[in-house]
Amino acid sequence: MIKNFEQLKQMLLEKPVKRKVAVVAAQDEHTLEAITLAAKDGLIEPVLIGREDKIREILAGLNYDADSVSIIDMEDAAACAQKACDMAKSGEIDCIMKGKLETGTLMKVLVNKEKGIRKNDVMSILAFMESPYYHKVFAITDPGLLVYPTKEQKKGAIQNAAEAFKSLGVENPKIAVIAAVEKVNPKMKETVEADEIRQEGVEGCTIEGPISFDLAMDPSAAEIKGYESPVAGDADLLVMPDISSGNVAAKTITCIGGGRTGGTVLGALVPVLLVSRSATADDKYMSIVISALVGGK
Repeated sequence: MIKNFEQLKQMLLEKPVKRKVAVVAAQDEHTLEAITLAAKDGLIEPVLIGREDKIREILAGLNYDADSVSIIDMEDAAACAQKACDMAKSGEIDCIMKGKLETGTLMKVLVNKEKGIRKNDVMSILAFMESPYYHKVFAITDPGLLVYPTKEQKKGAIQNAAEAFKSLGVENPKIAVIAAVEKVNPKMKETVEADEIRQEGVEGCTIEGPISFDLAMDPSAAEIKGYESPVAGDADLLVMPDISSGNVAAKTITCIGGGRTGGTVLGALVPVLLVSRSATADDKYMSIVISALVGGK
């Protein structure tokens, strides 16, 4: 069990070899601020791909020695993305972080059938969460990539998450396939799919569904309702019905619930950080930590 984000940070610090994070189109101040902070803390080794003159200018403003970091001078954003893909294929880097380019430009290169690094049929976002009201770090999928996931896409996202949890030392994660109710209702497609996912299973997981949010997270609610399941009150992963419910849940926990988050895209050869410019510095920092941990060989 991972109790908090500080434990994740310590896990990364204790790795014998620093994980390498390639930043695509790295000439972005917000991105470089987060990546250099993680580097100063001894957590990762940055590889900055982009316009070297701009990168050096920004690093100088951040009081970071540009000569101490690897910089690959490239102009075109798509070319930068392809360079990162090539480095991932050769095992030179452990994860990829989006810099000053459109998400669509980066993803188009990543999923290219010939030159990309897509590994699994499904690519999904896994948002790890720390809450003062929950006893361990848990995760939500998918708050930002799969809009209306099919049953098979949900199973693919569960498999991606299971691999990530395993890399963090969490064997047999407890999966809650979330719905508004815990009984199958033919009029509510998400309950039917949740029941089918539970019956079909995903290797290396304990799955419950349909299950409501409170039953998944609050043992007292499960006790009051007489709901018996090893997942109840102890879920590691919440599989949300769609992007809206996932996004709202994650932002509610962080905005008014006192929670912290850090997310990564899974399903490629290495994790990919698509951190929003509006994300807090802590969100970006923890996304780097989590991606580096999950992406290590």
